[in-house]
Amino acid sequence: MAGDSDDSEKTEDPTQKRLKDAHDKGDVPKSQEVSTWFTLAGATLMIAIFAPGTAESLGNLMKGFLEHSHQIPADGLGLKALWRDTGESVALIVGVPLLALVVMAVAGNLIQHQPLLTAETIKPKFSKVSPASGFKRLFSSDSLVNFAKGVIKISVVGAIMVAVMWPHRDETEIMIFADETVILEEARVLILQLLAAILAVMTVVAAADFVYQRNKWFNKQKMSLREVKEEYKQTEGDPQVKGKIRQLRMERSRKRMMSAVPQATVVVTNPTHYAVALKYEDGMGAPLCLAKGTDATALKIREVAKENEIPVVENPPLARALYATVDIDQEVPEEHFKAVAEVIGFVFRMRKRAAWRSQ
Repeated sequence: MAGDSDDSEKTEDPTQKRLKDAHDKGDVPKSQEVSTWFTLAGATLMIAIFAPGTAESLGNLMKGFLEHSHQIPADGLGLKALWRDTGESVALIVGVPLLALVVMAVAGNLIQHQPLLTAETIKPKFSKVSPASGFKRLFSSDSLVNFAKGVIKISVVGAIMVAVMWPHRDETEIMIFADETVILEEARVLILQLLAAILAVMTVVAAADFVYQRNKWFNKQKMSLREVKEEYKQTEGDPQVKGKIRQLRMERSRKRMMSAVPQATVVVTNPTHYAVALKYEDGMGAPLCLAKGTDATALKIREVAKENEIPVVENPPLARALYATVDIDQEVPEEHFKAVAEVIGFVFRMRKRAAWRSQ
């Protein structure tokens, strides 16, 4: 029971695979307040930079209509051309500010997570139309938090508007009698002051919400011990299966190694704990290690060597050194040439004597 309880609790940090899978499904940390902040900041910059020129250009365009109203064509083709030309002019005037706003809005999302293109979020799901699920979402902790944030933002923004506009209440009363250029400039200044004050507060709100949303998302991605083990099995393979595969590979390698022992020139032993089978023929640059092993493997190498009448020479220091420094199918290192040469020379002399006696 304790193990089941432990597995059911999501106490482990999410793995990189878990985070990537969530991203691919469209489940990413996102703060709407950060996106709002970027849009609001973009609007503030646009009003500060482009508002005077844009207002002047639009004013001149409208003034042209009034000054040349008697020249406006009344036929269908003329009106069509007029609307086309007017639309192109308006697009050129407001295009750059609107494009800048779009860039800021996109940046508000990209700064929070990697670019994302997935259809997972628009797939039809029964939970989205289920009354029970909708009722549950309506009274969930997220809904309560969002409601609280909305009330706080409305209250704070309202207080800021009153604080910024109240000192200018006398100016706004007489503004209706001023020239339109003065009215536009005064309105622009008041709007910028208001947006700057709101932006300062929204900076704190966006930063706090960003941290909250990332922590909430990260905690949602946490895994139980059972999930971590299952994912490890899926990505790395079942440890028991991997162990079995490793054992089979070792057995195959051992069989191939034993099949090469009959080709050896000599087997150097410890005498019981180590055995290294070496091959040397005329024309070879250095002796080659065909097989090596300890304990049971060393015993098997000696048995195969005796069955195939391969000389077995006891030289404990050399056997241990060769076992530690030479891999199978590799040449003997230069530092062991002398000791190995003495052993192979001894074997060759024994062969010559045996051949001489047999004659």
